Order: sequence, then C-alpha cells, then structure tokens
Amino acid sequence: MNIVILGCGRVGSTLATMLDRAGHTVSIIDFSSEAFRRLEPDFSGTTIVGNGVDEEILIRAGIKEADAFAAVTNGDNRNIMSSQIAKEIFNVKKVVCRIYDPIRESTYHELGLETISPTIVGAQLIFEALFSDKQEQQTDKG
Repeated sequence: MNIVILGCGRVGSTLATMLDRAGHTVSIIDFSSEAFRRLEPDFSGTTIVGNGVDEEILIRAGIKEADAFAAVTNGDNRNIMSSQIAKEIFNVKKVVCRIYDPIRESTYHELGLETISPTIVGAQLIFEALFSDKQEQQTDKG
C-alpha cells in the first residue's frame, strides 16, 4: 500500500517505521526537518518538509496515488483539515485522523471521518488497568 502520514512526532515516526518494515510505501510530512530524526536510520520512505493542509505538499507526498492517509500531528485542526482534503479532494480510500478532544471526535465521526482519540483510548486503558488490578487483588484474597 501507498501511505501518506502527516506528522513525524512520536506516533507518526513509530507508525512510519512500522509501515515501512511491513513493506509499504510510506511518505511522511512534517513542518520541521528536525522531526525526521525520529525515524529509524533504515527508513526507506520519503520525507517532505511542509504544511500538510497545502495541496501541493500533499501531491509531492504522493497523495494522488495513496491508498491511505493518517493525520497524527499534535493539532486537531490541522489533522481534521488535512484528513478532509485527503478524503474529499483526493478521494483517498482510507483516512484516519487523530483528535485529542473527545467532544470534537464525535462531531467529526458524524461527518464521516475515521478518528482516533488518544484521550478516550488512554482513559479507557487506564480505567481497565485500575479495575483489573482491583479484581486480581480480590481474587487473591478470596
């Protein structure tokens, strides 16, 4: 698959590395060339410095041939805008957008964007961890 990623922070660089190792063609966009230092030395994908809501930058990244697009910057607005551009203008089949604000996430779900909220996912995992420890302690006593 051809995959374009917006954002080369911790999540973006890890995702790019995982996809690259799995044999996918990966292009990753970030405002800062410094961000690409997070990529593994053997990363074979393409790196593009620029704004992911700029159509020309997306085209340079291969959005016209992309099978998937992931927006994982630390800005909800940038992720939402770039995801809408990928989906609506370039007709990318699979678009995934990270959104920190759980209230906004539900709104964008309604608009047809596939979103992941680390706030909700993290809270759920912590909730489960808190109660799984409690249940294990009760089981040990009982």
